[in-house]
Amino acid sequence: MRDESNLLGDYVRARRELVTPEQVGIPVTGVRRVPGLRREEVAMLAGISADYYLRLEQGRDRNPSAQVLESLARVLRLDDDATAYLLRLGAGKPRRRPRRPVRETVPPGVAKLVATLPLPAYVEGRYFDVLAANSLATALSPRLVAGANRLRDVFLDPAEQALFPDWEDAAAGMVAGFRESVGTDTDDPRFVELVGELSLASPRFSRLWARHDVVACEGASKHLDHPQVGGLRLNRERLGVGTAGQTLVVLHPDPGTDSAEKLALLASALR
Repeated sequence: MRDESNLLGDYVRARRELVTPEQVGIPVTGVRRVPGLRREEVAMLAGISADYYLRLEQGRDRNPSAQVLESLARVLRLDDDATAYLLRLGAGKPRRRPRRPVRETVPPGVAKLVATLPLPAYVEGRYFDVLAANSLATALSPRLVAGANRLRDVFLDPAEQALFPDWEDAAAGMVAGFRESVGTDTDDPRFVELVGELSLASPRFSRLWARHDVVACEGASKHLDHPQVGGLRLNRERLGVGTAGQTLVVLHPDPGTDSAEKLALLASALR
């Protein structure tokens, strides 16, 4: 697993390698030995010295101004979510002693709500551990049960992968959402354990993690290929609940659609 101590440097380097000279208007002549932009090109476009940019990448300067970070975000073509993440990395954080694992628990009232909702619903923690789920969620995916981890299952469980016709996009989006959820809190034992395991077990995860993509986990339309009822198009809503980092996820179809009928069929089988 990569050392996460130089988060800012790792991030700008990874994003630099994904921006082509053509995208920023730099003419290409001869053979380029590095993917994406060179360090001196990023520095020039951001209006900072090449030496200062090198110190940022190497982790020798970890307190750049917001103005510098916003200039880098513009050059690296970051969207709003990625820019916000970059600014958080640049803010730094005090060194803390290694922490013991903290068990996430769902408040009793939230657990009762999940159990009684007539739609597939589950609660996940900040590291995408499933903390609670109702029976209709489990009917959609047997891995939506308390104690499972959504990130691990999407990369290591073939049955879970088969649920997503667009698995490549789904996996990339989940990794980007995981990085946004974790932010700078990379000394948590749960994070270290999970990223270490997946980096060794899944080359696809390792490649996606190295890209440093970031996206906010928000509502979206999800396409599932269920082994019993076939294709389902469901809307995903995410609501913060309980302690910081816990999210209630609810899946619902558009009324009157084929997906609504299929979900009702799944629900009737549970009665």
